[in-house]
Amino acid sequence: MTKQRLWSYYLLIKNNFHRYYVMYDDLSLCSSTNVQNLIQCFPSQLDRTEVIKSNLHPVFAKVFSLDYYFEEVQKLRFEVYDIHGTHSIGTRDDDFLGGVECTLGQIVAQKKMVKPLLLKYGKYAGKSTITVHAEEISGNNGYVELSFCAKKLDDKDLFSKSDPFLEIYRINDDETEQLVHRTEVIKNNLNPVWEPFKVSLISLCSCDEERKLKCLVWDYDSRGKHDFIGEFYATFREMQKISSGNKVTWDCVNPKYKQKKRNYKNSGVVILSDLKLHRVYSFLDYIMGGCQIHFTVAIDFTASNGDPRNSCSLHYINPYQPNEYLKALIAVGEICQDYDSDKRFSALGFGARIPPNYEVSISAHIAIQGVVEAYQNCLPKIQLYGPTNVSPIINRIAKLAAGDGNIKDASRYHILLILTDGVVTDMADTREAIVRASYQPLSIIIVGVGNADFTDMQILDGDDGVLRSPKGEPVLRDIVQFVPFRDFKTASPAALAKCVLAEVPKQVVEYYSHKAICPMCPVRDLSTPILSPLATTPTE
Repeated sequence: MTKQRLWSYYLLIKNNFHRYYVMYDDLSLCSSTNVQNLIQCFPSQLDRTEVIKSNLHPVFAKVFSLDYYFEEVQKLRFEVYDIHGTHSIGTRDDDFLGGVECTLGQIVAQKKMVKPLLLKYGKYAGKSTITVHAEEISGNNGYVELSFCAKKLDDKDLFSKSDPFLEIYRINDDETEQLVHRTEVIKNNLNPVWEPFKVSLISLCSCDEERKLKCLVWDYDSRGKHDFIGEFYATFREMQKISSGNKVTWDCVNPKYKQKKRNYKNSGVVILSDLKLHRVYSFLDYIMGGCQIHFTVAIDFTASNGDPRNSCSLHYINPYQPNEYLKALIAVGEICQDYDSDKRFSALGFGARIPPNYEVSISAHIAIQGVVEAYQNCLPKIQLYGPTNVSPIINRIAKLAAGDGNIKDASRYHILLILTDGVVTDMADTREAIVRASYQPLSIIIVGVGNADFTDMQILDGDDGVLRSPKGEPVLRDIVQFVPFRDFKTASPAALAKCVLAEVPKQVVEYYSHKAICPMCPVRDLSTPILSPLATTPTE
């Protein structure tokens, strides 16, 4: 199962007082009547936000991290409640203000989902709406750990000192503000030292070091009417000056005081006392950075498949349903082409004799539908032969990848898809070829078609141990994923895709990490911010 990505939720809820929401998940389609699926039909509570008091337009600071699987339907439910006291959270006494059901895929596709809240029986909860924002936070250029403190803040309380807390907002390209972090409250202290906190760079500044951050300091009020102390603006680039030993401070300024008081300087000073930056790159970082994924498909045309004119042949073209090769080719190809920039495959065939010279190979460079048509058209024109030697295919693509590997940037990665009906006959040479290929920007997917015994093919996968060449040299990276198609005959194409794509993202990251190659800078559309950061706009 491919964990593509990790995604974050920022919610804007417009409704009555004292509210929080509860998020549920339901990953089952509940189409089966077996006990396990019936149990899964009942949603389980994932988490809930903090309570926002006395606010018709609350912006919740709570961030939810969910694993996103692009090939699955992941159901979610959001529910909003009005509480009746500090001790009633989660009780039956809470008033249900509305809820909404959706899938994680819908949120991902829209990036900012706005939906009306619904009461029971599908009735609208007035004009109340819920806004859900999604951002990828899984390894996007890493994360940063920040430590803030302040000195000589204004005292806003009559009989005690202020209870300050700090809020940091990211200013988006459309001038909207997105809450990034809210610190804890430090009671009765004009020189607070807040706890260090971690935040991803995509959440903090959309990986743009020059993006403005608006920072607000408040005096906490238990009734929800917090007193404004002051504000300042910063950038992540400014924050990084601390790494060179410089002290990073900002004047905390109240604009009203600055206008009215002639000798006004500030309402205190906020200090960044520590910054720890951790750079981590994900599969999507490389893809979004412009890395092109080139797919090559190789099809087995050996005689062991049987005469294509015979209905028992794995290559038999049935006018009413596709054979196993076509099923595997379409199921895998339609998924793979989404990762290929031009959606065109290099298509190879092995084990066939082609008239008039009866050379043992075929090749083309066409889209997935073109591969299907070329496959169907070539069958009457070739002679199935043998043997099942795949090492020449691997060596050919590895040589092509090696040329791209000499380029010192993350611009191109290769994936070889091999469809074969049996165990390879050149196992020793194949192991050697895989070991050599593990040093190149290349992953290999092998789909076994038919009912042959594929036990020996599992050796190439490396899941049961490190694959070694006949001379004992281990692979640099595990680059092979073997999947028997017969295990997915009655399953959906998505089920096969899970296995086929399970290890590819990790293999891409491992290659570039080993080479110490960072993602390229993406070509930025000036109309959209880097990596599509999301705005938080109140829904009126």
